[in-house]
Amino acid sequence: MHNLSVDSPPRPPALRTALRLSLLLGVGSLVLLVLVAAEWHPLLSADDDIARTTHRWAVADPDVTQLCRILTDWVWDPLTMRLLGAAVAVWLMWRYADWWTAAWLAVTSAVGTLVQQGLKAAVGRERPDWPDPVDSAHYAAYPSGHALTATVMCGLLLWLLHRHGVGPAVWRTAVAVAVVSVAGVGLTRIWLGVHWPSDVLGGWLLGAALVGLAIAVHLRRHP
Repeated sequence: MHNLSVDSPPRPPALRTALRLSLLLGVGSLVLLVLVAAEWHPLLSADDDIARTTHRWAVADPDVTQLCRILTDWVWDPLTMRLLGAAVAVWLMWRYADWWTAAWLAVTSAVGTLVQQGLKAAVGRERPDWPDPVDSAHYAAYPSGHALTATVMCGLLLWLLHRHGVGPAVWRTAVAVAVVSVAGVGLTRIWLGVHWPSDVLGGWLLGAALVGLAIAVHLRRHP
């Protein structure tokens, strides 16, 4: 007898992996969001301990603090990350006439911005407040927009490089730059006292979940 199940081909392994990873990271992000919104005491206590310690270091070491300001305001700033994504999108259209991937990159970046701004408004978490601040920031704290944007953009660009089959040296360099950027931007936000550690963790988790989902969407169209 004819088996109707063969009419729907199985999902390719890469697509299944991207979907599972996105789901796992999304669940982790949701759990952290609930804990932050519920003001779970152990989490708030850990946030406070780490933030106070790093703030003392930031006040005591102005040279490192100034370097963190430069990195977070110019190198890893969300606007810089979005401009990088826009440049890659233009290159994809010019070099490969790949309008779909360029639009996919732009839309994913825009979705990341909308998600983090929506969560900031919904959660309304206050930023750390210091009598001797070393930096300032606007809007609510959770999640960190810097951490989320860097994670989304670096994750998508790494996957595109892998997709296009770059050489080992380029790949290793790109991975190193991406890891340093994503980790570094989160650490600078904590060092400068404008985010709680869980804000940064939330940005990383949510950004990685969006990357996994975006990759799944791309693989669905271009296996």
